[in-house]
Amino acid sequence: MRKLFLLEDDLSLISGLTFAFKKQGFALDTARTLAEAEVLWSDRKYDLLVLDVSLPDGSGFDFCQKVRRTSNVPILFLTASDEEMNIIMGLELGGDDYLTKPFKLGVLLSRVNALLRRANASSAGEPVLESGSITVRLLQGQAYKNGILLELTGAEYKLLCFFMQHPNAVLSKEQILDALWDCSRGCRCRRRPYTPARIPACSTGPDRRT
Repeated sequence: MRKLFLLEDDLSLISGLTFAFKKQGFALDTARTLAEAEVLWSDRKYDLLVLDVSLPDGSGFDFCQKVRRTSNVPILFLTASDEEMNIIMGLELGGDDYLTKPFKLGVLLSRVNALLRRANASSAGEPVLESGSITVRLLQGQAYKNGILLELTGAEYKLLCFFMQHPNAVLSKEQILDALWDCSRGCRCRRRPYTPARIPACSTGPDRRT
């Protein structure tokens, strides 16, 4: 069952959307403030977020920014504001769609289903490495632990991918260095011993070559 998250402070709208989403077979959690939303989001267990922009303690834009630091879950904004700048801001901050109030329920459900299909298609084609609580999304070039984005250097990321691609294997120093320096399979990328270059003697006098 797909699980949705609704951040909305209008009780009548919450009631109507809760009925509609559950009738369509979705599970739904709701929050009326940013504080409640942050508590619920800590589990990161949702397939799609529906966010109102104007809230008693802040903005749905703020929550969107927080979510986008660690997740690519689809986000749909619901708001009474139809100003162009608000729509642009919501999309640039990481929103996937924007629907202004009042709206038709059928339109909302169609957009929710479209976002979920798009997310499924994207995740189905994306190569992912997983080991325990660690997940690496290769197309994004990002690694997560328990859903939280890890801040890794380029070398750390390469090594993590290499180790996860070779589970339960004893790896030699040469194999690890080859992976670190992006050598293709079969390429022998041993480091050569350092040999100082021969530097010609400098002369301050006239050139004596003839």
